[in-house]
Amino acid sequence: MANTDATLEPIAPDTAVELYLTDRQAELAAETLSSYEYKLSHFTEWCEREDVGNLNDLTGRKLLQFKQDRATHLAPVSLKGQMDTLRSFIRFCESIDAVVTDLHNKVLSPSLSQGDRERDVLVAKEQAEDVLTHLGRFQHASMHHALLTVLWRCGARSGTVRAFDVQDYDPENAWLRAVHREGTPLKNKEKGERLIALSPDTCQVLNDYVDHTRKQVADDHGRQPLFTTQFGRVSKSTIRETCYKWTHPCQFNGGECPHGRDMDSCQALTPPEKAPSVCPSSRSPHAWRRGAITHHLTEDVPVEVVSDRMNVSPDVLEAHYDRRSEEVKVEQRRGYLDGL
Repeated sequence: MANTDATLEPIAPDTAVELYLTDRQAELAAETLSSYEYKLSHFTEWCEREDVGNLNDLTGRKLLQFKQDRATHLAPVSLKGQMDTLRSFIRFCESIDAVVTDLHNKVLSPSLSQGDRERDVLVAKEQAEDVLTHLGRFQHASMHHALLTVLWRCGARSGTVRAFDVQDYDPENAWLRAVHREGTPLKNKEKGERLIALSPDTCQVLNDYVDHTRKQVADDHGRQPLFTTQFGRVSKSTIRETCYKWTHPCQFNGGECPHGRDMDSCQALTPPEKAPSVCPSSRSPHAWRRGAITHHLTEDVPVEVVSDRMNVSPDVLEAHYDRRSEEVKVEQRRGYLDGL
């Protein structure tokens, strides 16, 4: 039965998606916009199959049917990503009188089990680039910018990042040296010691940070930490809170919450220092590491190189860190086999 709300204006699903993407174009990075377009393409295709030609007719039951259809094709984490994007889109549709008011509250995003979170939650490439682009523009060479740049580009554990001293950074040779020391142990102790090669743009961020922003303080052992606050060496909790805070999606999408929350009362933002992990989209340091490792592998960096760089055995890497889809893996293998 057609929706009888006289305030609604008829609109086709694909037309509404085009309006939504155009409206978000100025706010989002190109890759993020492309990701939204891809996720919403599954919704418009479903609408076509189910003869939903006018979004005025969309109901909570039909949204549930779409979710159940996608659940047969996606892992829980991927399904959650698609439904969260759909909720944001439906909120936009409410604002242009395309669907009934508050319909976005009927977009049911799956709750992830602890196992799903431990295995699959990561910082995606587009999310990391959104964060680093924003910080590079508005907080260039701040401690947060430098720390998250190293986390993403090096895929290091938070304990390793915390352990770096200023002397461990060699800008001339473009590397960081991970060293197991008293007070800042590495997880694998001496076996975790290594040189980590840096790209020129990473060095530029670190150079500017060391020269202009770093707090000139020593730690309790008289050493000069690389990453500092006014109180000394950066703490594990500060690293964790930094990772959580800068992966709140509302930092980069014009203040809109993809989870339908009121920004004025959201517990994840009032204040962010006290409740950094409340946001479902925020990511821990380990998610940054898992995302960095997956990104390196997706870019065809050999497993052996990633293993040495990230200080993780190939077996553990495959079991706990590599989150490439089977589709990505088969296309990468195809690249090596073409012409044989």
